[in-house]
Amino acid sequence: MAVSTVYTVQSLNSTCSISTHLGFNQKQVVFYTSSTKKTVGIRRSSLISCSADEKTVVIGLAADSGCGKSTFMRRLTSVFGGAAEPPKGGNPDSNTLISDTTTVICLDDYHSLDRTGRKEKGVTALDPRANDFDLMYEQVKALKEGKAVDKPIYNHVSGLLDPAEVIKPPKILVIEGLHPMYDERVRDLLDFSIYLDISNEVKFAWKIQRDMAERGHSLESIKASIEARKPDFDAYIDPQKQYADAVIEVLPTQLIPDDNEGKVLRVRLIMKEGVKHFSPVYLFDEGSSISWIPCGRKLTCSYPGIKFAYGPDSYYDNEVSILEMDGQFDRLDELIYVESHLSNISTKFYGEVTQQMLKHADFPGSNNGTGLFQTIVGLKIRDLYEQLIASKAGAPVEAAKV
Repeated sequence: MAVSTVYTVQSLNSTCSISTHLGFNQKQVVFYTSSTKKTVGIRRSSLISCSADEKTVVIGLAADSGCGKSTFMRRLTSVFGGAAEPPKGGNPDSNTLISDTTTVICLDDYHSLDRTGRKEKGVTALDPRANDFDLMYEQVKALKEGKAVDKPIYNHVSGLLDPAEVIKPPKILVIEGLHPMYDERVRDLLDFSIYLDISNEVKFAWKIQRDMAERGHSLESIKASIEARKPDFDAYIDPQKQYADAVIEVLPTQLIPDDNEGKVLRVRLIMKEGVKHFSPVYLFDEGSSISWIPCGRKLTCSYPGIKFAYGPDSYYDNEVSILEMDGQFDRLDELIYVESHLSNISTKFYGEVTQQMLKHADFPGSNNGTGLFQTIVGLKIRDLYEQLIASKAGAPVEAAKV
């Protein structure tokens, strides 16, 4: 069982800040502690963030294995600038990715059972009994409050639980994995949440491509893995989408009758209404029901073409707006035509969506709605973060006026 270590600095004025009366003006301070674990006999530094004014913004991303979480993370971190990389000088098998602004934590690190333990107990990684939600909650809460933690590492290569790594609070913390919205305590810590909802047909095609091409698994083992996981997925993972602020739903195309190849996709961006600091994207006219075929002089479309749709709807008893794209782009540089007809996309300049898509043209899904909507959601998260920071900065000023 992994142990959480959280350090708090108490100054003369506030928690997690350094008083200038003590002669310090740094934003951070380092404490050295000896590990209590017998397997680690070295002194380890735990870096404490000491900003009393800024708290970490927490984003949750839920999806099953092989559903595009890694690609989405790369698009998101690119929006904020800088490449996300593993912690320097740390465990080479770490699942954590760090950039100048963001830290991405894989929730597999909170498995309470290693691969052998799960096999012995007859449970999958999707089963809540194989995960430590108490530790997950404690550490996400600590990071949100500006405190560093010793986060465990689940080694996907060996299937073992490795010694912990120090994670310091970033500006934006993304927790991605199977269960970011399963535990109500963790769910309440999220400032925004996304669920990647991949249909069974598309998921099977994607998993074959990834696990056969990249991990050397056989077709039979992939099929067996999917069937073994399905009951737990239906019970513990899929229900989380009802809590998400945005859902990216990936389905087989409706443009090709009885399509069995799965190369052309229909993608829906389901956006919950009434979420603070988040305004749903719309096509042409907000709140109307729109069907649009943009193919023609300004957008090149080969068979079977492209079709967009937009309109209000309900989703798990929540009012939502849904933007849909069916088909795929022939030329990404022509995406600017589509972008110009979308509103509330939170770009900083004309053509930013197209620029981001061209920048990552080699990413999976860049020619269809998965890449387009992942990029747009990334821009919306940036806007949400900036609004949250501005509102926090403005709160003391408003209070002073009263």
